[in-house]
Amino acid sequence: MESGDITRSSRALVAVIAVAALLIALYTVVSELSGPEVYGPDDTEIAVSAGDRFTIEVPDDPGDGYQWIVAAPRPDPAVLRATGDRAAPQAPAGGPPPPGHGSRAMDFEAVHPGRTDLRLLRCRRCATGAADEPGARALNFRVTVG
Repeated sequence: MESGDITRSSRALVAVIAVAALLIALYTVVSELSGPEVYGPDDTEIAVSAGDRFTIEVPDDPGDGYQWIVAAPRPDPAVLRATGDRAAPQAPAGGPPPPGHGSRAMDFEAVHPGRTDLRLLRCRRCATGAADEPGARALNFRVTVG
């Protein structure tokens, strides 16, 4: 075997490894940029796969004294798990969002195949009977995990 053959084989192997590494890096970047699926108040039917993470974004004005919670009856924990929430302001360029124009992102993880109901409630005291508070608002979602 000539030394030129080894060099040619080595170059081909290095090229294949470099292309594979580039494809893996590209996939990772695209996955990070795409992030979880985001649903809104009108998306009452949500279909996801087990292991998927998704967000429901609801209108929010933190200054009005109301907050969003996952309300009873809570979703089946074997199917769906709440993973947190955060302010997601929709600020105009260069300034804070005007009052009443922010949003709250409620994050979830699909745990196992099944179907469950998810109820989000905007309430002030958020105690028993909170859905009957003046200004309260409920959103209902049917989540199917395949």
